[in-house]
Amino acid sequence: MTKKAGRNGSGGGVLGIDIGGSGIKGAPVDLKSGKLLSERVRIPTPVGAKPEDVAAVVAQLAAQFSAQFPDTASGPIGVTFPGIVRGGLTLSAANVDHSWIGLDADALFTRAAGRPVTLLNDADAAGVAESRYGAGAGVPGVALLLAFGTGIGSALMNGGVLVPNTELGHLELAGREVEPWASGAAKDREDLSWKAWGRRVTEYLEYLERLFSPELFIIGGGLSKKADKWMEYLTVKTPIKPAALQNEAGIVGAALTASERKS
Repeated sequence: MTKKAGRNGSGGGVLGIDIGGSGIKGAPVDLKSGKLLSERVRIPTPVGAKPEDVAAVVAQLAAQFSAQFPDTASGPIGVTFPGIVRGGLTLSAANVDHSWIGLDADALFTRAAGRPVTLLNDADAAGVAESRYGAGAGVPGVALLLAFGTGIGSALMNGGVLVPNTELGHLELAGREVEPWASGAAKDREDLSWKAWGRRVTEYLEYLERLFSPELFIIGGGLSKKADKWMEYLTVKTPIKPAALQNEAGIVGAALTASERKS
């Protein structure tokens, strides 16, 4: 029996969609190379980010790329979400409406798009992509991606296999939650120099070293594009690399995860 076009990344690739607090971005992905097959399309996240409104944007992106890349029209879609995802259910809600909590978002998006949808945490998607195509490719043991932006997202990979929903930005260190103290937003809010911010992140990374003994730290998020500003100030034993896929990592990881989901 012939496989449906796009199921395994053939032809037009697999569609990945990355849901953020301010924008929802999508593009088809060539899963052999991890490259986008077109420019990303970005649609502003609907005000309030309620489930039905976000699902309508996902359906809009799916329809737009189906017309442009017919081979993707019957294939799966990977979608990221800024919160905990388990078995297709969204169990937390950061920067989106609280009605997401406990929702079967896999089913919601599948109905809206008319095609199978696989949902996963946004940082987890970035970790999957970096482990296959980017900075973490070939790492045999533990690689830990940390996405510094409004918060601190995390993805823990062991031999390229994801341990989902780690949420390590919410760890406590010296009596404080790390995220509001060491995120990219904290740097901006407190007008920290790169050196001062680097001291905080170094303290955080040293804590993670003690917990996980990783072989590699991957620094992602918006700050991954500014590695020349901060790299010298992160002084830990574990090797550090900036994320290679930068803002495309979520889209790529979502598409890859959807392509590998068992029916």
